[in-house]
Amino acid sequence: MEIRVLGSLGVRLCGASVVPSAPKPRQVLALLALRADQVVPAGVLAEELWSGRPPRSARTTVQTYVLQLRDLIDRALAQGDGGPGASCAKDVLVTSAGGYMLNSGGGLVDLQEFDRLAGHGYRAMDGGDFPLAARQLADALALWRGPAFADVPVGGQLAVEARRLEEIRLCALDQRIEADLRLGRHRVLLAELTVLIDRYRTHESLHGQYMIALHRSGRRGEALEAYQRLRNTLVRELGMEPSAALRRLQRSILLAGPERADQEQSVALADGAGARTARLTRVG
Repeated sequence: MEIRVLGSLGVRLCGASVVPSAPKPRQVLALLALRADQVVPAGVLAEELWSGRPPRSARTTVQTYVLQLRDLIDRALAQGDGGPGASCAKDVLVTSAGGYMLNSGGGLVDLQEFDRLAGHGYRAMDGGDFPLAARQLADALALWRGPAFADVPVGGQLAVEARRLEEIRLCALDQRIEADLRLGRHRVLLAELTVLIDRYRTHESLHGQYMIALHRSGRRGEALEAYQRLRNTLVRELGMEPSAALRRLQRSILLAGPERADQEQSVALADGAGARTARLTRVG
């Protein structure tokens, strides 16, 4: 089985897609795919489908959607060998006490692979192996094909999970860029960071990395302009000033010549250390 949630929903068995076109069965499959190899309580599925206001027929309706999914699974299994322990749909979409589980059968689950690669990358960062960290984190990020559940109508449960997944993606992106900065790839990063700061207009870490890349490329004035644009955006949209770490970065660039970037890089990287520890707890 191949399960992908980091982008549009993809669940394939024996080479055939088992993703339904109907919205609510698709939501059920998305939640089961997100928690592959874990039991998802029927009540959680009902919460997702009806946003805390399930009808009296909710349990029966969920069972109907599960049957529809099993029908798709049976058709896929008929096309080829489902592997040991997967002789019928009930072996793949398993009924458990109070809920259901999507059995990956040891196949590819992109979220699990992302967590594994990102964890290796974070540990490499902490060990000072920046080339390995950059490779592992880049491989983890390559698994993303767009926003999580991009083609699934999301209820309360999936909406929260989509935000969580976007956060862990940004964490990995932040650390991959940090590793590349450590490796002196500031000029290569400029194009990517230009797009990112436009997309995430109040993200201080990305703006700080953009400022460092500009300064290291001898574009000190543009680095200071980037800080001022961010400050104006933060004050206007959020009513707050940039963080103390970003202000220190701005001052170090203001006082340093274009050829000196060591000081401001160490400021930015020190600021990211605590966040990286939290990320390791979550992902590594």
